[in-house]
Amino acid sequence: MMLSFFDQFASPMFMGIPLMAIALILPWVLYPTPTSRWLNSRLMTLQTWFINRFIKQLLTPLNLAGHKWALMFTSLMIFLMSLNVLGLLPYTFTPTTQLSLNMGLAIPLWLATVIIGVRSQPTAAMGHLLPEGTPVPLIPVLIIIETISLFIRPLALGVRLTANLTAGHLLIQLIATAAFALLPMMTTMAIMTTVILFLLTLLEAAVAMIQAYVFVLLLSLYLQENI
Repeated sequence: MMLSFFDQFASPMFMGIPLMAIALILPWVLYPTPTSRWLNSRLMTLQTWFINRFIKQLLTPLNLAGHKWALMFTSLMIFLMSLNVLGLLPYTFTPTTQLSLNMGLAIPLWLATVIIGVRSQPTAAMGHLLPEGTPVPLIPVLIIIETISLFIRPLALGVRLTANLTAGHLLIQLIATAAFALLPMMTTMAIMTTVILFLLTLLEAAVAMIQAYVFVLLLSLYLQENI
């Protein structure tokens, strides 16, 4: 049976049961939990340092009202980063290559920022739909354009994360297939392709972490406009 390159993005099944839930829950087991000891382990210390640096970097532009989102943003960042990076391991599944999951994260969080803006400062929230100093004939057109750009934000969030991870995984599989095909015929070329594959894997690991950060960063920027 010939397998498609896109089969790696299908949700794994066991006895007809999708294993999507296990793929979502498993990464949390890998993180150490705080203890009552005075001295933490090196891994716990590194994790705490990373979380503190991330929160400081993310919440500096926000006012005090936006600091309530610190726990959710941090949890979302670690969650997405774990799924993206662990999906690069053999015999694993990357849930964030599914557009449905990414849209399920993007739409509620984006909608929450919009609702907060409408409730706390409705005038400023509506003012984003019409730039100041717009000529009167262009007002209806600009309102329509700004409204479309507002509603396309969650789609851009979900599609960006899905497209970047899907493209990286496909490229890795294509180059790996080429390396295996060239090994019996052109050994030198196969070794060069393997080196390229190794470098591309490192790049994809960096992209996996960066895309998780970009997802949360854009959400914080949307929140900043509405608080």
